[in-house]
Amino acid sequence: MSNRITRWYPFRDIVAMQNAMDRLFEDWRPFVQEGRMTQPGHALALDVHEDEQQYTITTELPGMKAENINIKQEGEFLLIDAEMPETTTERENQRTLIKERRYGRFSRRLRLPQNIDFGKAEANYEDGVLTLTLPKAEEAQPKTLQVKSKANGGNFSQN
Repeated sequence: MSNRITRWYPFRDIVAMQNAMDRLFEDWRPFVQEGRMTQPGHALALDVHEDEQQYTITTELPGMKAENINIKQEGEFLLIDAEMPETTTERENQRTLIKERRYGRFSRRLRLPQNIDFGKAEANYEDGVLTLTLPKAEEAQPKTLQVKSKANGGNFSQN
């Protein structure tokens, strides 16, 4: 049995751990880029719901004017972008003590399912809430096949 002493280099272990963490986050990067972490400005919080005919996306944009909200499709992505201009209400001999309201650009980029008919999409803005209705394409709609017997015509039809 050998009595060898091995020198411990703690920084080597720290660098190895950092490299392992970097590789871990590299694997998750495609998901992070679509979410909140890499969007410019303030990210919008979304609620997304689905039923058989459509997707519904809701986000809050209080105090925003409808003309400051832009929604566009960029390839397979939906981009919701809005800008709240900063208002200045300071008067002479007045100073701001607290300024907590958010101003600037708010945005969110979201990957769209391939079965969206963006040409029929609608955007409604009411009471500070933006609601997007994204209908599914006709080929993505569920279909039923009714079975008919000879007693009532013997033909098949699709709904």
